[in-house]
Amino acid sequence: MIEKLYKIAKKDSRFIIGLMSGTSLDGLDIALCKISNSGKSTVVSLENFITMDYDDEFRTHIRGIFAKRSIDQQLLSGLNAYIGHVHAQLINQALQKWGISKDAIDCIASHGQTVYHAPQSLTKDTTMPNSTLQIGDGDHIAVKTGIITISDFRQKHIAAGGEGAPLAAYGDYLLFSHPIENRFLLNIGGIANYTFIPNQGSDQKAFATDIGPGNTIMNQFAKESFHVEMDKDAEIAKKGKVIKSLIDQLLKEPFLQDEFPKTTGPELFNLDYLKSCQMKSDSLSASPEDIMATLNQFTATCTVAAIQKQSENLSQVHIYISGGGLHNPLLVDKIKAGLPHHQVDSFADLGMDPDAKEAVLFALLANETLVGNPDHVSQIKDSPAVCMGKISLPE
Repeated sequence: MIEKLYKIAKKDSRFIIGLMSGTSLDGLDIALCKISNSGKSTVVSLENFITMDYDDEFRTHIRGIFAKRSIDQQLLSGLNAYIGHVHAQLINQALQKWGISKDAIDCIASHGQTVYHAPQSLTKDTTMPNSTLQIGDGDHIAVKTGIITISDFRQKHIAAGGEGAPLAAYGDYLLFSHPIENRFLLNIGGIANYTFIPNQGSDQKAFATDIGPGNTIMNQFAKESFHVEMDKDAEIAKKGKVIKSLIDQLLKEPFLQDEFPKTTGPELFNLDYLKSCQMKSDSLSASPEDIMATLNQFTATCTVAAIQKQSENLSQVHIYISGGGLHNPLLVDKIKAGLPHHQVDSFADLGMDPDAKEAVLFALLANETLVGNPDHVSQIKDSPAVCMGKISLPE
């Protein structure tokens, strides 16, 4: 198998399946990419993409341990294997749907399922190092699919001095830098983050940073109050009115004022945070629709403020949006209204399906592990120059 890895590394191009399973738990994003070269010479073609839905049982299992400090250890151990099995099954189904043999795939790049994110900047506990945990063991995926699997990318980032997130800058910088545009690649997932890519003549450095809540509190609130997975098309938020006292309280979180780059997660922005802010703002009796409208505004306000802070004194600023938040029309309209002097468009305008972006990123990271050189990240602020991921062999 080591000889096979060597042959894959020497190929002119590689077929790599990138996987992404986010905190929204809507499904597994599966991106089949054809990747040539490496580093700044990387060329990516998205050959196929599909999101395979999770069933309710899967979601229930993950929610039993997700972002919780006290959990059932037996459940955690079991889920590490279970998620690997489920993801392998979904990959096999996707390949069958596409009519592609496993032998045509060089490797799988699996992000895994984040269940806890604990950098010191979030925990404030200096007795423990930065840490993060993504489960869904790569060995299980490799054996069940028969395909070499590279997984657990975030651990190397932490081991080399990073915080494990966000990793988007590594791929974004390779593919999307521009001669004159100062670009913000805004991804609104459970947590909102962006990659800032200055124009190619700038003396500034690129970086990726979390900026605050994306869909996570909205989705949790939708599940609790309306028994749905999300506020589809912002139908609930559109019926409500923003509660000024509540949003003022939500915006007092110190993380929102921290310098870039930074990282956070649902461990901070969750229903407990919302309830605490409701108590402090005397809004516990507010209507669910008004709460949802306020949470929508909260995400928009944090996003606009983070882009304004970094884009001050910059011209030719272009924001490209991806992630689930792109499908929330009220949220997108608020972001556009808050950034009237900048151009705001879908990530699709860069020639890639915005829903596939994160899965493609992990395919890129796997390609760098196989054939790349970490030196290219010297132009990325506060990012350790490492190739990431553990290699699991199917036999």
